[in-house]
Amino acid sequence: AMGVEVEEFVDGMAIKGGARLKGAYINSHGDHRIAMAFSIAALIAEGETTISDSHVVDVSFPGFYKTLEGIIEG
Repeated sequence: AMGVEVEEFVDGMAIKGGARLKGAYINSHGDHRIAMAFSIAALIAEGETTISDSHVVDVSFPGFYKTLEGIIEG
């Protein structure tokens, strides 16, 4: 995903760094943690990133995207 090597586990994932991130389509699988993590990664990725069901972040952090936008704008 995003041009880096990702190893998936039943309870998580391991991401090997070192490469520049590239925009990608990310399937959140309805998981708020995936949606939030890749939303942040998308900030430094080259190109556009689309995250399916990104609204699932509301499960644990209602207002996540508004807060993130505030951080970006400084």
